Amino acid sequence: MITTGIDQHCADNLPRAKEFFLARQPILNSKENLVAYELLFRHAMAGPANVVDDLSATASVIAHASELGIVNVIGGALGFFNVDAAVLMCDFVNFLPNDKVVLEILETVEATPELVARVSELAAQGYTFALDDVTCCSEALQQLLPLVKIIKIDITGMDEQKLTTLALHFKSAGKLLLAEKVETIEQFRICMDLGFHYFQGYYFARPVILSGKKLAPSQVIIMELMAMIVADAENTEIESGIKKDASLVLTLLRLANSPGAGMLQRIDSLSQALAVLGRRQLQRWLQIMLYADSERGHLTSPLLQLASTRGKLLELITEKLHPGERTMADIAFTVGIMSLMDTLFGQSMKEILEQVSVVDDVGDALLYRKGFYGDLLKLAEYIERIEQTGALLIPTLRKLGLSIEDLYELQLNAFEWSNHLSAA
Repeated sequence: MITTGIDQHCADNLPRAKEFFLARQPILNSKENLVAYELLFRHAMAGPANVVDDLSATASVIAHASELGIVNVIGGALGFFNVDAAVLMCDFVNFLPNDKVVLEILETVEATPELVARVSELAAQGYTFALDDVTCCSEALQQLLPLVKIIKIDITGMDEQKLTTLALHFKSAGKLLLAEKVETIEQFRICMDLGFHYFQGYYFARPVILSGKKLAPSQVIIMELMAMIVADAENTEIESGIKKDASLVLTLLRLANSPGAGMLQRIDSLSQALAVLGRRQLQRWLQIMLYADSERGHLTSPLLQLASTRGKLLELITEKLHPGERTMADIAFTVGIMSLMDTLFGQSMKEILEQVSVVDDVGDALLYRKGFYGDLLKLAEYIERIEQTGALLIPTLRKLGLSIEDLYELQLNAFEWSNHLSAA
């Protein structure tokens, strides 16, 4: 182990745990399946005008990795962490499980002999490295290149010719390419054509309105079932409706038996699942199943992960702020789940709400981000895009009357819950 003499300095200057905002940004593969999250940390005490990438916050998280529960945050995916020279040289990097993380070396890091030796040492221990925000093939980069597996390229404002040159260069060097800040389907397709392996950005969550688009048969059945529940139909009628789609029956049973459902005994039949879950929980699972990938029979859709995390976070915040108000918590969950249905269905939110009966509070939140539930939804969206909207987090928390520490705890619970869905 290389000793640098700065480990005590690191420990003495770390912010306390939970003094930071936490965000996880999905990373997808070429099949648009979720494979990793980049974990971003912003020091909340810096003030709303200065909520920027803060390596001291990242260092604090790494130092408190066991407290954070990295696996609870990322589930079965990998976790990408930004690291600079100071973080790399500190011993507490070893607190992170080498099979669960990718260490992103920032573009500002100077490739000194000491740093290259340290990266080599960690690579020998099984850690995977990525180079972040690569824009050229510099001499310094060449020194680290043999030790790096993944090249991250921020495509914001980059012309296609330069992107092509970079992609060809690093692919010929045997590196995996990750396109960062992918915000449109067109950008995703360009990067796909260039042979990129991974994609980070919210292109998959942007609604693309397609006139005349029809719902998949399984989605039609789910919408019909949701209408039955609202109309207080008989259990036998609801059970018959579910049995129209065999994959729906299997998915419902998997969800009912998942750790997130909280059931103490195994549920083996549809009638048993309906009896144990009850109407309120059934409606919740139906909302979730709208996002399920029925063609491939699993729940790894990044849109599902995003929607379910939003729904659970909004529900948990509401329970915290309004304890005992079960109806309010249910409405909050519904707002979070429905907030991405325009993307899911390829229709405007206005068109969707004309087809689905919702209370005014839900409609105001989804269409205009108004009211209590609108503020909750804005908070969730600000967290997801913390790099662009971090400055809006503290004012929104103050308006809601929620502390940073409470938000942190509720996020961890929401992450863990949504991770269980994909494992169901």
